[in-house]
Amino acid sequence: MKDFMTLKNQLCFAVYETAGEFNKLYSSVLQPFGLTYPQYLVLLALWEQDGVTLKELGEKLNLGTGTLTPMVSRMEANNWVRKQRSKEDERKVYIYLHEKALEEKHSITSKVADAILSCQIELEEYEQLMHQLHSLQKKMRERKV
Repeated sequence: MKDFMTLKNQLCFAVYETAGEFNKLYSSVLQPFGLTYPQYLVLLALWEQDGVTLKELGEKLNLGTGTLTPMVSRMEANNWVRKQRSKEDERKVYIYLHEKALEEKHSITSKVADAILSCQIELEEYEQLMHQLHSLQKKMRERKV
Protein backbone atom coordinates (compact mmCIF):
# COMPACT_ATOMS: atom_id res chain seq x y z
CA MET A 1 0.00 0.00 0.00
CA LYS A 2 1.32 3.38 -1.01
CA ASP A 3 1.63 5.91 1.82
CA PHE A 4 0.91 3.32 4.51
CA MET A 5 1.97 5.72 7.26
CA THR A 6 -0.60 8.38 6.42
CA LEU A 7 -3.50 8.87 8.79
CA LYS A 8 -6.16 7.94 6.22
CA ASN A 9 -4.46 4.57 5.61
CA GLN A 10 -4.23 3.56 9.27
CA LEU A 11 -6.60 0.76 10.24
CA CYS A 12 -6.51 1.95 13.85
CA PHE A 13 -7.79 5.38 12.79
CA ALA A 14 -10.57 3.88 10.65
CA VAL A 15 -11.67 1.74 13.63
CA TYR A 16 -11.44 4.78 15.93
CA GLU A 17 -13.54 6.96 13.61
CA THR A 18 -16.11 4.20 13.09
CA ALA A 19 -16.37 3.64 16.85
CA GLY A 20 -17.00 7.36 17.26
CA GLU A 21 -19.82 7.23 14.72
CA PHE A 22 -21.34 4.23 16.51
CA ASN A 23 -21.14 6.11 19.81
CA LYS A 24 -23.00 9.07 18.28
CA LEU A 25 -25.64 6.76 16.78
CA TYR A 26 -26.21 4.81 19.98
CA SER A 27 -26.13 7.93 22.16
CA SER A 28 -28.91 9.53 20.14
CA VAL A 29 -31.04 6.38 20.37
CA LEU A 30 -30.39 5.70 24.06
CA GLN A 31 -30.61 9.29 25.36
CA PRO A 32 -34.45 9.30 25.55
CA PHE A 33 -34.22 6.24 27.83
CA GLY A 34 -31.64 7.95 30.04
CA LEU A 35 -29.03 5.33 29.14
CA THR A 36 -25.43 5.59 28.05
CA TYR A 37 -23.87 3.19 25.56
CA PRO A 38 -21.92 1.29 28.28
CA GLN A 39 -25.13 0.98 30.32
CA TYR A 40 -26.85 -0.45 27.24
CA LEU A 41 -24.09 -3.06 27.04
CA VAL A 42 -24.80 -3.99 30.68
CA LEU A 43 -28.47 -4.45 29.80
CA LEU A 44 -27.61 -6.56 26.75
CA ALA A 45 -25.42 -8.83 28.88
CA LEU A 46 -28.15 -9.18 31.52
CA TRP A 47 -30.87 -9.78 28.93
CA GLU A 48 -28.73 -12.73 27.80
CA GLN A 49 -28.18 -13.98 31.37
CA ASP A 50 -29.75 -12.31 34.35
CA GLY A 51 -28.43 -12.65 37.89
CA VAL A 52 -24.69 -12.72 37.31
CA THR A 53 -22.04 -11.53 39.72
CA LEU A 54 -20.47 -8.13 39.25
CA LYS A 55 -17.19 -9.93 38.52
CA GLU A 56 -18.79 -12.13 35.82
CA LEU A 57 -20.45 -9.09 34.26
CA GLY A 58 -17.13 -7.25 34.20
CA GLU A 59 -15.42 -10.20 32.53
CA LYS A 60 -18.16 -10.46 29.90
CA LEU A 61 -17.96 -6.73 29.11
CA ASN A 62 -14.19 -6.49 29.56
CA LEU A 63 -14.65 -3.78 32.21
CA GLY A 64 -12.91 -3.48 35.55
CA THR A 65 -14.83 -3.15 38.79
CA GLY A 66 -13.61 0.45 39.14
CA THR A 67 -15.58 1.33 36.00
CA LEU A 68 -18.45 -1.09 36.39
CA THR A 69 -19.36 -0.53 40.06
CA PRO A 70 -20.32 3.17 39.77
CA MET A 71 -22.09 2.50 36.46
CA VAL A 72 -24.20 -0.29 38.00
CA SER A 73 -24.92 1.95 41.02
CA ARG A 74 -26.25 4.68 38.69
CA MET A 75 -28.33 2.09 36.85
CA GLU A 76 -29.70 0.86 40.18
CA ALA A 77 -30.62 4.43 41.17
CA ASN A 78 -32.53 4.72 37.88
CA ASN A 79 -34.33 1.39 38.38
CA TRP A 80 -32.67 -0.51 35.53
CA VAL A 81 -30.96 -3.11 37.73
CA ARG A 82 -30.78 -4.20 41.34
CA LYS A 83 -27.83 -5.48 43.33
CA GLN A 84 -27.99 -8.28 45.84
CA ARG A 85 -25.15 -9.44 48.04
CA SER A 86 -24.72 -13.22 48.23
CA LYS A 87 -25.80 -14.80 51.51
CA GLU A 88 -23.18 -17.56 51.10
CA ASP A 89 -20.27 -15.29 50.20
CA GLU A 90 -20.65 -11.60 51.05
CA ARG A 91 -17.83 -10.71 48.65
CA LYS A 92 -20.11 -11.61 45.74
CA VAL A 93 -22.65 -9.10 44.48
CA TYR A 94 -25.27 -10.33 42.01
CA ILE A 95 -26.80 -8.02 39.44
CA TYR A 96 -30.40 -8.54 38.36
CA LEU A 97 -32.60 -6.76 35.86
CA HIS A 98 -35.23 -4.50 37.37
CA GLU A 99 -38.79 -4.71 36.02
CA LYS A 100 -38.22 -1.49 34.04
CA ALA A 101 -35.40 -3.14 32.05
CA LEU A 102 -37.64 -6.08 31.17
CA GLU A 103 -40.52 -3.81 30.16
CA GLU A 104 -38.36 -1.51 28.01
CA LYS A 105 -36.29 -4.26 26.31
CA HIS A 106 -38.35 -4.44 23.12
CA SER A 107 -38.64 -0.67 22.79
CA ILE A 108 -34.90 -0.12 23.26
CA THR A 109 -33.74 -2.95 21.02
CA SER A 110 -36.14 -2.03 18.21
CA LYS A 111 -34.97 1.58 18.26
CA VAL A 112 -31.35 0.38 18.10
CA ALA A 113 -32.19 -1.98 15.22
CA ASP A 114 -33.96 0.85 13.37
CA ALA A 115 -30.91 3.09 13.82
CA ILE A 116 -28.60 0.40 12.42
CA LEU A 117 -30.95 -0.15 9.49
CA SER A 118 -30.94 3.60 8.83
CA CYS A 119 -27.22 3.23 8.06
CA GLN A 120 -28.22 1.01 5.12
CA ILE A 121 -26.19 -1.96 6.33
CA GLU A 122 -27.59 -5.11 4.77
CA LEU A 123 -27.79 -8.31 6.81
CA GLU A 124 -25.10 -10.04 4.73
CA GLU A 125 -22.76 -7.05 5.10
CA TYR A 126 -23.48 -6.95 8.86
CA GLU A 127 -22.60 -10.63 9.20
CA GLN A 128 -19.40 -10.18 7.16
CA LEU A 129 -18.34 -7.21 9.27
CA MET A 130 -19.00 -9.14 12.48
CA HIS A 131 -16.93 -12.07 11.18
CA GLN A 132 -14.05 -9.81 10.09
CA LEU A 133 -14.04 -7.86 13.36
CA HIS A 134 -14.07 -11.02 15.47
CA SER A 135 -11.24 -12.42 13.37
CA LEU A 136 -9.23 -9.20 13.73
CA GLN A 137 -9.89 -9.10 17.48
CA LYS A 138 -8.69 -12.71 17.83
CA LYS A 139 -5.52 -11.96 15.87
CA MET A 140 -4.84 -8.88 17.99
CA ARG A 141 -5.25 -10.89 21.20
CA GLU A 142 -3.02 -13.70 19.95
CA ARG A 143 -0.24 -11.48 18.62
CA LYS A 144 3.26 -12.06 19.80
CA VAL A 145 4.48 -9.12 21.84
